[in-house]
Amino acid sequence: MNNELISVIDAAKQLKKYKQTLFKIIRKLKITPTKQKHSEHRGQTITYITQEEFGRIAEYFSIKQDSNNSTDIQPSIQDNSDAGVFYLIQLEPTHDPRRFKVGFATTMNDRLRQHRCSAPFATVIGTWPCRKLWEQTAIDCVTIDCEKVHTEVFRTDNIENVKNRCIQFFALMPKVAKINA
Repeated sequence: MNNELISVIDAAKQLKKYKQTLFKIIRKLKITPTKQKHSEHRGQTITYITQEEFGRIAEYFSIKQDSNNSTDIQPSIQDNSDAGVFYLIQLEPTHDPRRFKVGFATTMNDRLRQHRCSAPFATVIGTWPCRKLWEQTAIDCVTIDCEKVHTEVFRTDNIENVKNRCIQFFALMPKVAKINA
């Protein structure tokens, strides 16, 4: 058993996966990572797994890849390893109803909880199954004619128009199996 540690960041790079994807697989495989502060990362806490656990994760992806090459897989459903939701949130419904935020989240409840630290009255207008890869394209598409206020924060004259653009955009995209977001 090899107990040498590897950061989840480095593991994700080696496997050519998103870091968020690895965290989902770590939970799925019931791996308990360790967290340590490290000087190479300016004293930030970094999540580590053992080499043995890294091997289990790599094996998971190779098995998943083999099953995706099988002929009985429905081609219209995308691989869920980078799936989540695209969200439309109205940040201040009462005081500034024209200001909204769009983005991608793997777990919507956690993401909304994070947003509520700075926007306690934030309201979810809608969510759509999405892949991480589509996030920037979706943002560019649904925020046409909107004023950019900050990263992923915009102002519009009509929030319903933005919601309708989201509906239209995701109607054109391949189907992604819904996850518990």
